[in-house]
Amino acid sequence: MANPLRLLSHSDAPAASAAVIASMPFEADLEAVAPRRLPVATVASPDIDLDSLRCFDAVATTLRFRSAAARVHLSPGAFSDRIGRLESVLGTRILQRTTRRVALTDAGERLLPVARRILRLVDHMPGAAKEDTAPPSYELVVGTRHEVGLAWLCAALDGLGRRHPERTIHLYNGTSDDLAAKLDRGELDAAVTSARLGSPRFACATLHQESYALVGVDRRLRGAEDAQRLTLVDVSPELPLFRNFLDAVPDSEPWRFARVEYMGGIANVRHRLLGGDGRVAVLPTFFVKDDLAKRRLIRLMPRVNLATDNLRLIWRSNHPRQTELLALAGDLREIPLR
Repeated sequence: MANPLRLLSHSDAPAASAAVIASMPFEADLEAVAPRRLPVATVASPDIDLDSLRCFDAVATTLRFRSAAARVHLSPGAFSDRIGRLESVLGTRILQRTTRRVALTDAGERLLPVARRILRLVDHMPGAAKEDTAPPSYELVVGTRHEVGLAWLCAALDGLGRRHPERTIHLYNGTSDDLAAKLDRGELDAAVTSARLGSPRFACATLHQESYALVGVDRRLRGAEDAQRLTLVDVSPELPLFRNFLDAVPDSEPWRFARVEYMGGIANVRHRLLGGDGRVAVLPTFFVKDDLAKRRLIRLMPRVNLATDNLRLIWRSNHPRQTELLALAGDLREIPLR
C-alpha cells in the first residue's frame, strides 16, 4: 500500500475537490467505516527542500552569489545548482543574473516573504515539539572599528548575552571602508560605525553621540602658528579626524604642520601620541577618556567645540532579521560608551 503521507505531499494527481474532502469521515465515524479503506485527498505540491529556500534567502540578502554561497557553506557551483533546482521546481525565474549583478524578479519578490516565514516556522519547530517557549537561537556577525570593539563592544558582549540568551554575536574588526564593503557583499549582518552610508540599500539606527577632542602630550599647540613646529597624526591622507577640528573653527585656513603621519586606525594614532611629545591628533573622547583623566594626554584648545558624529548600527535594508537588529540597537543604546 502506498504511503498516504507521500501521496499528500508529492502526488502528481489533481487536487481533491471540495466534495471529496467534505465526504471524508470525521474521527467519530471511523468505527462505522472500518475496515473500509478511507478516501485519501491527494494534493499536488512542489518538491521544495528547505536547503534551497535557505540558499534563496541568502542570495536575496546579499545579492551576490559568492557571498551567499559562503553564508550557507556551499561552493559557488553547488549553490548555483540549488537555486537552479528551486527555479525548476517552481517553474519560473526568481533571480535575474548577469556577470555583474543579481536582482530578484517579480516572482522572487513575491516568494521571498513566504520563504522567510517558512524558515522562521522551521526554526521554531524544535521548541514547539518540546513545549519549549524560549525563542530559537540565532547568530549575528557584527563588524566595527578596532577601537570601538576593544573599548566598548567586546566588553558589552556578556551583558548583551544576558538580555537575549538566544542571540550569539560574533565580532569582526575592520576599517570603515572594509566594513562598508563587507556589508554590501552580505559578509556582515551589521556594522557599528560612524560612517555615513547614504545608499537606500542600507538601514541604520543611531546608538550614541561620538564627540571628539584635540589632544597631545603637552600644551605646545595654541593656534595655527604653532602647528609649524608639530606633527599631526591622523588615520589617512584625507585627515578625517582633524577635519572635525577644522570644521569647528570659523573661516579656518589650512593648518600647515611640520609633518603629517597616517596611522591607518584610531588605536594606532593614540599609541603614536603616547610615544612622545611634539605630536597632536583629534580622537574620539570616549577612547581617550582615561588618558585625559590620568593626564597621559592633554586636551588642546578646549574652547573650540569640535563637531560631533553618531555611532550607528547599519545593516542591509532587506536583511531577514531586521526585527532582531533593531532589538540589538536598542540594547546597545543602553550600554554607555567607555
